[in-house]
Amino acid sequence: MSAQGSTEGIVIAIDGPSGSGKSSTSKGVAKARDLRYLDTGAMYRALTWWMLENGVDVHDAAAVAASVERPVITMGTDPSAPTVTVDGRDVAAEIRGKDVTDNVSAVSAVPEARDLLVRTQREIIAAARAESAGIVVEGRDITTVVAPDAPVKLFLTASAEARAHRRSREVRTGDVAGTQADLARRDRLDSSRAHSPLTRTDSATELDTTGLTLDEVIALVVKLVDEARDR
Repeated sequence: MSAQGSTEGIVIAIDGPSGSGKSSTSKGVAKARDLRYLDTGAMYRALTWWMLENGVDVHDAAAVAASVERPVITMGTDPSAPTVTVDGRDVAAEIRGKDVTDNVSAVSAVPEARDLLVRTQREIIAAARAESAGIVVEGRDITTVVAPDAPVKLFLTASAEARAHRRSREVRTGDVAGTQADLARRDRLDSSRAHSPLTRTDSATELDTTGLTLDEVIALVVKLVDEARDR
């Protein structure tokens, strides 16, 4: 029986800073237990990409707020092949570019952007609970805002050095020091914003992934999922 009722799927909420292993862990857990997967950070990146493409000043909160409902952002929730499209265009590669990375925190700090995307995220979660075994949702405000009642809530972290090395490998750059500085900048922005800041709630289990392999982290989270389902 699901921890949320016999007819509804489970929700696993995973928060944490960039480079902590959220995406790889979330997809691995979803695959292991036949769950859907949602990368909420990709939604903010997609919105940021659209703003930049359409000449919106992303550092003008009023301009961002006035434009948030214009793009149609669609997320695919298959953990083996997650997709993100904007107005029908596949932007999975574009949203990982430096321009988006450098500006996504500014867009994410706009309350109207967060309100709109949180509503969309909750709709995706509700559909997954109704139609499947459940969903793994990752981001920065999942345990605190998007799905605070999730039966499994995790806050993943890692040392600054480990996070920088992981992100450098991901984006294929040898500039680990520069990557670490950029991550520190994003941490400050994400943790200090007035609306839905990155923070760990006391009800979330903190998991330091620094000295663990990906398989070890996935196994630990799967164990928590199984325990929640048995309760």
